[in-house]
Amino acid sequence: MKKTAKFALIKTIPIFLGYIFLGIAFGLLLQKSGLGVLWAFLISALVYAGSMQFALVGILTGGLSFITTAVMTLFINSRHAFYGLTFIERFKEMKKAYPYMVFSLTDETYSLLCSMARPADFTDREWKQATFFVSLFDQCYWVLGSVLGALMGELIKFDTTGIDFAMTALFVVICVDQWKAARTHIPAVAGFICGALFLILIRTSNFILPALAATVAILLFLRRTVEQKMEEHNP
Repeated sequence: MKKTAKFALIKTIPIFLGYIFLGIAFGLLLQKSGLGVLWAFLISALVYAGSMQFALVGILTGGLSFITTAVMTLFINSRHAFYGLTFIERFKEMKKAYPYMVFSLTDETYSLLCSMARPADFTDREWKQATFFVSLFDQCYWVLGSVLGALMGELIKFDTTGIDFAMTALFVVICVDQWKAARTHIPAVAGFICGALFLILIRTSNFILPALAATVAILLFLRRTVEQKMEEHNP
């Protein structure tokens, strides 16, 4: 377990750097909205959805209805349903850890798990442990950052505008790593084209869901081509 935990710790260092700063930004926002450290800990531990947590600050302070909150949550986090399809069989094999793995599958954790190569000396059990630790460590980083931000609260006297760009930069770095390691770039190109097209058509953050749906449809249509490309590049 020590070996797998060390492996996961090293792999999640980039996410640690991003989650700490963005978590602090969330904690600061929460504190300035009149909600304290306990709220920061509970929301990050039980909700654990970056963009939704920022939206939740306005929901909690604005007194929105349960139905409105549910609809907002569905639209903001609906993309995770597509992510989960990729790992559903892999997570089921983890048995007791399965519910937590589903719960903790964030954008960044998903990207890391997709690009993370299994070491040759890892057994199946050790690989599952490493996968679990990646998800666990990522959430711990987020909780730590949120609590730190809430604790710092009003003591911070600088403009934090733009601090959330740390996550955008992190996602770009992970995307580049995946591009280099991928055996075929068809899925990435399809996702980029669909994302750009629907962003132009819709012009709001709601473009993500239809873009993902279109990407999935294209990949299903090109499934045989993608599989052939994967086989051609098998070592």
